[in-house]
Amino acid sequence: MSLSIVDILDPKAIRVPLVATDRRSALEELVDALASTGAVIDPELFKKSVWDREQQRSTGIGEGLAIPHGKCAGVLRPAIAVGRLAVPIEFGSIDHRPVRLIVLLASPPEKTTEHIQVLHRVSRIFSNVATRERVCMAPDASALYDELRSADSALVDRS
Repeated sequence: MSLSIVDILDPKAIRVPLVATDRRSALEELVDALASTGAVIDPELFKKSVWDREQQRSTGIGEGLAIPHGKCAGVLRPAIAVGRLAVPIEFGSIDHRPVRLIVLLASPPEKTTEHIQVLHRVSRIFSNVATRERVCMAPDASALYDELRSADSALVDRS
């Protein structure tokens, strides 16, 4: 059984708007959001893990979306943070367009299967243009959470 997004997304880990103005500070802001939920117990270690991964290859997948991710001993359980940027930022995306939405996935090192399943699920949810637009237009964190919950539920219904 695959984890649903809402199983691992605490509404407290949603930032609308994300105030960062560059890639690194955006990632750090989202790691801090996860730390505030208790999912990340060593935020500095996880920040290093995510940044090191990002330096290998950008997680900007195009269409204004980035899905940075990392596995690290400083993470207690799989968790997601979501941030919609106040102003889109350069992220080294494959389509060379700025990013306006970031979905950060954190997992403990031994949760490789769950990590991959969640990455796949997030990709499927955001491959839908209408969903991506609704999430990007959500006026606040609560509305963004509701949009993701609805999209995640629709994905379950289609599976």
